[in-house]
Amino acid sequence: MRQMVMENLSPDIHASKSLGIGGKSCDPEIAADVWPRVLQHKWLLSKKLGREVGIRTACIDFLENMEQALDEYISYGQDDLMKEMGAQTIDREVWDTIPNSQPPKQLVQRRIILPLTEEGLARKHGAVPPKAIMFFGPPGTGKTHFVRAIAGALSWHYIEIPLSILMAEGIEKMGANLRTLMEKIRKLDKAVVFIDEFEEIGASRETGSLINKSITSEFLKQIPVFKSQTNRVLLVCATNYIRQLDHALLRPGRFDCIIPVGGLDEEGRRSILQRHLQRVNAGEVDLGRIVEMTSRFTPADIEYLFEQVAQAAFEQEYESKGDFKVTTDGIMQVITRVRPSLSDEIIVEFQKDSIIYART
Repeated sequence: MRQMVMENLSPDIHASKSLGIGGKSCDPEIAADVWPRVLQHKWLLSKKLGREVGIRTACIDFLENMEQALDEYISYGQDDLMKEMGAQTIDREVWDTIPNSQPPKQLVQRRIILPLTEEGLARKHGAVPPKAIMFFGPPGTGKTHFVRAIAGALSWHYIEIPLSILMAEGIEKMGANLRTLMEKIRKLDKAVVFIDEFEEIGASRETGSLINKSITSEFLKQIPVFKSQTNRVLLVCATNYIRQLDHALLRPGRFDCIIPVGGLDEEGRRSILQRHLQRVNAGEVDLGRIVEMTSRFTPADIEYLFEQVAQAAFEQEYESKGDFKVTTDGIMQVITRVRPSLSDEIIVEFQKDSIIYART
């Protein structure tokens, strides 16, 4: 391109129809192709130098650094888009806070994280890294935490899309806003994008309103376009109500994996309880008894339990003016006041959904 521009510089073409550089100009067709790039480069230089750069300076610098200009522009554009979308950096250690026995940690490690971190090996064996996955399960079971942990394990940015963005201009504009959002997502690189409460976007078209049908249809159009991109972006959607989703979304070809996230087993509860005990002023605690008493607790329930335990200990020490230790009895008193999220009925229904909808 640089050689083509320089060879076509000519002093006899009117500046309004061509790209003027150093008193010369070039063929209008070439100018039409180069001019938008020069304007991009002007913006890039101004951004880098922290001051407004003139067109002449931008033109000269663009021709001298054409090879790296496009890469730099994309990089700066990525930074701006990341900031606009509220991108976060997640610590890699978040992955370690999920107990190894908690479903579906091993599955996520094998099916999602490994193909995305070992791309060369995946290509060698024709293993296709996932682009879009779905988590489903009862509230509080740790779906959001899983997504954040995946971003940390991959060392990619984490972007959470609140539904309020799609509804900002009214529910009738959700389809158009969804289309705009997906266009932005396709421009990202090395990002995990999370959409929670996905049933608001992908509701069944058989029972939904006219607006819900149009939103679901729009997403069905957008997902193949998104998956055709070669950039490193993982779209993760989550729902508490997978039965409400349109059946077309659950067929192969849309989401690469549909993964159930349920309650904790004894080992999982023990691991999370130990982590929370390290954060309080603990005395003698019978951990086995606490594990047994929290059989229907989700990770969110356990977090809330220890918020209450910590507050009670703080108030006790404030009143007694002496060192107060958290004990088994103290935790048990609080447990009786915390209603677990899971019930036998919820667990049975989740198990049925896992059989019907899970695809890993």
